[in-house]
Amino acid sequence: MAEEELVLFSVDDRGVATVTLNRPSRLNAINLEMRDLLWTYLLACREMPELRCLVFRGNGRCFSAGADISEFGTAPSIMDARRARHDRDVWGLLLALPVPTIARMHGHCYGAGLELPLCCDVRIAAADARFALPEVTLAYIPSAGGTQTLPRIVPPAVAAHMILSGEPIGPEDALRWGLVHRVVPPEELDRAVEEAVADVLEGRELPGRRLPLEDLWTGVL
Repeated sequence: MAEEELVLFSVDDRGVATVTLNRPSRLNAINLEMRDLLWTYLLACREMPELRCLVFRGNGRCFSAGADISEFGTAPSIMDARRARHDRDVWGLLLALPVPTIARMHGHCYGAGLELPLCCDVRIAAADARFALPEVTLAYIPSAGGTQTLPRIVPPAVAAHMILSGEPIGPEDALRWGLVHRVVPPEELDRAVEEAVADVLEGRELPGRRLPLEDLWTGVL
């Protein structure tokens, strides 16, 4: 049976948008079609004057296990792949959005499934979450900006270990090192995200901060 739309998008009457990765049978592995949909929906968000907050989430057992490695090497050439990513810079578009962004994280948050939340202002994780940039184990680098965003958020030695080893860390270490802002039991995750949304709507200060854009995109392949 074919899956439904790979990325879901909705905006409620409060001006809160939700982007949902919806490929649970593949652990929300982000393929080219999903990347194009993310680009489309983020463009829509940029043009919505009524938008006040954007929440990212993943359906199923995890937020996202990362990029779909079955598509690696399918571009006509390396330069074509780089040009496509530059012309549709999803991560730069996300970083430039003028509204607060929140990532709801659970299960595997690997590769692009961590790099996307790293571009968000607030990251709230369930106690079952695991975080990794495992690209080195496949002989390539985190190509959605992880080598730039992670060292801006966690201590440099922690970032270097995660990038160079590919080893995952658990929620306790992620919280201690500032990778996430809050860790809650899985059954309380939705409530915690809603509390963060309420903080946005009521004008309270959020714990996160938007990363600087200058020079960031140059490392995104």
